[in-house]
Amino acid sequence: MKTAPAIELVDVTKIYRRYGGKQYATLKSALLQRSILREMNPKDTFQALKNVSFNVPAGSTFAVVGRNGSGKSTALKLVAGITKPTSGTVSVTGRISALIELGAGFHPEISGRENVFINGIMLGLSKREVAERFDEIVEFAELKDFIDAPVKTYSSGMYMRLGFAVAIHVDPDVLLVDEVLAVGDEGFTHKCLDKFSEFKRRGKTILLVTHSLGLVERFCDEAIWLDHGEKLAEGDPKRVIGAYLMDVESAEEGYLAQEDAKAKEEVAEDKGSVPEVQGQTPSEPQNMFQANEGRWGSGGVTITGVTLRDQTGEAGHVFHSGEPMSIELAVKADKPCDDFVFGIAMFNTDGTCVYGTNTDIEGYAAESLISEATVNFGIEALDLVEGTYKLDVAVHRKDGAPYDYHRLLYTFRVKSRTKDAGIYRPRHHWSFSESARLKRTTEN
Repeated sequence: MKTAPAIELVDVTKIYRRYGGKQYATLKSALLQRSILREMNPKDTFQALKNVSFNVPAGSTFAVVGRNGSGKSTALKLVAGITKPTSGTVSVTGRISALIELGAGFHPEISGRENVFINGIMLGLSKREVAERFDEIVEFAELKDFIDAPVKTYSSGMYMRLGFAVAIHVDPDVLLVDEVLAVGDEGFTHKCLDKFSEFKRRGKTILLVTHSLGLVERFCDEAIWLDHGEKLAEGDPKRVIGAYLMDVESAEEGYLAQEDAKAKEEVAEDKGSVPEVQGQTPSEPQNMFQANEGRWGSGGVTITGVTLRDQTGEAGHVFHSGEPMSIELAVKADKPCDDFVFGIAMFNTDGTCVYGTNTDIEGYAAESLISEATVNFGIEALDLVEGTYKLDVAVHRKDGAPYDYHRLLYTFRVKSRTKDAGIYRPRHHWSFSESARLKRTTEN
C-alpha cells in the first residue's frame, strides 16, 4: 500500500517580476513627474519554477538538488507557505517547521531567552510548551552562558545555532531544511545530523535542500534534480546525483576549455609566436617553478598541441581520482634533430609542484626526431585528491635549454566523492581489531 503524501506539488509555476526604471530621491519628486505608476510596471519576469510536480510520502526523507539559482529554495518556500505559487497547487499535511532563514523572527534588542519564547510561539508552540523545552533548546544551541544577553551581541554562528535549536525542538510532522548545516563547528554539525536521524527514526517527513550530495545519499529515500526551474530527474538518490554530477562535469569541461583557450590567446598576444632564433629568449625566467603563465623557447622544435584524455581515449578536462589519464603532445621539428627531451610537470592551484619528470630522467636517450610526432605520457591511476591542477609541458635540449616551454597553459580538474585533504591520494585500506567496530556509510 502506497503511503499518502505529506507534501504534494502539482504543476507548480512561480514567476517573479523584476522592476526597473528611474530612481527618485523622494516620493514627492516621483509624484511631481507623474511617472511613478509607469515606472513601477514590471520590466520583465523570471520563472523560478516551471510546471514542477513531485510528492513526498509521509515519513520519508526527500532531497532537492541542483545548482544555485535552480529553484530549490523557491520550492521550499512554497511548501513552507512563505510565498504562493503563480499557478499550480501546493499541499502539506501536518505541522511544519522550516529551517530556511534561521532566526528570521529574532529581535536583536532583546535577550536570547525572550527570543526563544517569541520564536517558539511563532512556530506554533504554546508558552507552556516552550518553557518545557527551554533548557533542552539552550543546551542544544550551546548558549547557556549567553542566553540572557541581547541577540545583537551574538556572533552569526550563535545566532544561527539558536534559530536551529528552536526550530528543531518544535517537534513538527514536516521538517523543511535549506542548507543550514554550516551553522557551527564540526561538533555542532554532527549534533544536527543526529537530530535528523532521530526525526527519520520517528517517522517524520523531511524535505532537504542541500549541496552536500554525500548527505543526500546517506539520509534520503528519494531525490529530485532541479535546473533553471525545471525538474530533470526524480527517484533513487544515487541515480539522480549521478545524472546531476554528469551535467556539472559537462559544464566544468566547457569552462576549463574556455579558460585554457583564453590563457593561450593571452600568451600569444603578449609574446608572439615562439622565436626562431637559437638560444634562450629574454622572457625565459630564472626559476620556472615561480613563473606565471607563459611560453618561451628557441624554436626549431615546437609543441603544436596538447590533449588530455580519459581511459576511453576521450579528450577532456575533468577526470576522476584513481582513474587513468594520458597527456598527449603533438610536436613538430623544423629539421631532423637528435638532441631533445620531453617533459611534463603538474601543479596545484597554490603553485606547489605535484609531480615532474622528463624522458632524460627516466632513461630515454634521444636518437632522432623528424617532422611531426606524437608523445604520450600515460598515467595508470590519477591518485590525486579532488581539486584543480595545471600542467607544464616542454621539449628542450639535454642541457635544459628550451625549444618550446608551455607554462601553466593547460588545466584539468580531479573529481572525487571522498573529500580528503592534501594533494596525493595513495592507494590504501583500513583494518580494525574486533574491539573497534565501525560501519561503512559511503563508498570511495
